[in-house]
Parts: sequence; structure tokens; C-alpha cells
Amino acid sequence: MALDDLRKRINDLDDEILQLLEERARVVADVAGAKREANLPTYDPERERQVLDRLAARAGRFPAEAVRAVYREVMSACLALQEPLKVAYLGPEGTFSHAAARSFFGLAASYTEATTFEGVFDAVARRQAQHGVVPIENSSEGSVPHAIDALVGNDLLIRAEFELEVSQCLLTRAPGLTSIERVYSHPQPLGQCRMWLAKNLSGAQLVQTPSTAAAVREAVSDSRGAAIASELASELYGVPILRQKIQDRAENFTRFIVVSHEEAARTGNDKTSIAFSLRDGRGALLRVLSVFDEEQINLSRIESRPSRERPWDYVFLAELEGHKDDANVARAMDRLRAKCPMVKHLGSYPRAQRAEASSGAA
Repeated sequence: MALDDLRKRINDLDDEILQLLEERARVVADVAGAKREANLPTYDPERERQVLDRLAARAGRFPAEAVRAVYREVMSACLALQEPLKVAYLGPEGTFSHAAARSFFGLAASYTEATTFEGVFDAVARRQAQHGVVPIENSSEGSVPHAIDALVGNDLLIRAEFELEVSQCLLTRAPGLTSIERVYSHPQPLGQCRMWLAKNLSGAQLVQTPSTAAAVREAVSDSRGAAIASELASELYGVPILRQKIQDRAENFTRFIVVSHEEAARTGNDKTSIAFSLRDGRGALLRVLSVFDEEQINLSRIESRPSRERPWDYVFLAELEGHKDDANVARAMDRLRAKCPMVKHLGSYPRAQRAEASSGAA
């Protein structure tokens, strides 16, 4: 077939795709009406995940991850037609949290930046945004403490979790590594690139900033400065990338959570997050942990954080396999309330799938 004929065939296919997208948008409008009549929320991330999984499983020559990316934007645009979706994230623009929010909700959502993790939660609590996105844990550096403190200190629930691969880049207008005297970034990326910095920029001063985007802003005005940030930050602020993938571990993932007023319905493949405190006394933690063992519940993660109420007083955070509506999880929660001064349910939500595409956090 001649080139002109092939191009005409592509044009015809694109026209058919547009017609089908228009038909999809009309059906989505009907779905929105049905949801309003049933008093159901417009946004259903679990339904979205099911659709993406089904379509990715049917992928052929067109790669599965590309199918997900395309349909995520299609679904984002259709959702925007039903109801403008506002999402809060730790700003400013160009942070890994910004990139993560866009990867989860798509480009059609409306994004509002907050200067702190507390600000993200406050925006959702005041209903200035329907959802908030915050990083909770990095595979190299562990927990994000301020995000965990904000989660425990507020009344919002975890609605979803997702993981993204974090690719750290060195952004600078300096001509080369030998010209760099200062490296700016958030503490998490600095930690994730500790060995690379020691090997390649051992003489440079490491300067902590509130966010990776703030680091890029510092580097813009510093002729001998560089920032560790994302490719998105490079695009938004016009600072060239001198080195890519400078993190110490090739596989560097950050886990994000979506916080909302409502939690997810039971799917059969869920996690539950809780916080609890202990009464003073020998074996107190062991007695609490035995509850999970007796109810045949697997703890996938547990850590402690200062309670901020009095010195050396701690709150424990745990992630359980199962949903709060599962019989054994419900029993365990009741038993914990009888043993602990404080038990707080932080949300039940579908387990995240391990990400395969590059993107980012903090």
C-alpha cells in the first residue's frame, strides 16, 4: 500500500476513534445522572482501576502501559465532564507529588498546591478539594514522617494507594559537575542520592529545601547551584538536566496515598491502616500484636511515631491485610479498643499494584 493510502487509513481510524470518544462521553453523562439518582459519588477509583486492568490485559501490539496512559486521560476527561475534580498536592508545581497526582487523576483534573502536608489535608477537610495526594513511604528512605503525622492528626481516610518509580535528575545551568558548589533538594531525594553525591559532588554543599520544586527555584538564581528534582520540574522551570537517574538504587519507588472523606468499598484484595497507643506495662505491645495473630491477620507494616502529647510517648501505625468490613478485621478492631487507650481507623482501600512506569514523590 502506498504511503498516501496508509496516511489516509490512519486519518480514517483517527476519525473513528473521535466518534467513539464522543459516544463514550454521552454514555458517561448518563452514568453521572444514574449516580446522582442513586446518591453515589462521581469518582470511583476502584471502578477506574478495574477498567484499566481489563483494557491493559487485552493489549496487543499497542503496549499495555501505553493503553493505561491513554485511557487514564480518556477517563480523566470524561470525569471532568461529569463534575470538576479538584485534587490537592504538596506544591509548588513540578514536585514529585504534583507528577504523581497527575499520573493518578489525569490532566483534566484541577490541581491545587499546598505548602505543607497539613495544608493538603486541610484543603480536603474544608472541601476545597475532593482528594489529596501525599507520599507516605519510599523504598530507599522509608517513611515520610510529616505525611504520617498529618494522616494521624486528621480525620480524613485513605481512599487509595499507588506506587510510582522515582527517577531523580540533576538540574543545573552550570556547564558541568566541576562547576557545581551547591546542591538543593528536599531531604528525601538527597537521601536517595547520598552515594552518588558523595562520589560525584563530594565537595558540594547540600542544602535542604521544602520541596524539589523549591530546590529548582534556588538553582535558577545560583550560577553554581544544582537541584535534584523530576523531569517535570525541568520542563516547567526550563532548567536543563545534566544527569538522569542519579538515585543510588535503580529501582526506587515511592508509595502515595489518596485521602478523602470517604473510603473505598470492599474488593477482596484490600489493606487497612490503623493507629493505636499502648498502656504502660511490660508486654503491652506483644499482647496487642497477638490479637492479629489470633485473628489470622497479616501485618504488612508497623512503625512508631512520637505522639506529641508527652515526652517518650508513642503512637503505633500498622497496615493490615483485609478490609474493615471483613469479619476477622472487625473482631480485631473491637478487641484492640478494649486493650488500647486509642485506636484510630485510617482507612480501608484496595492494595496497590507495583508500578512499572517511571514517575515520582516528595
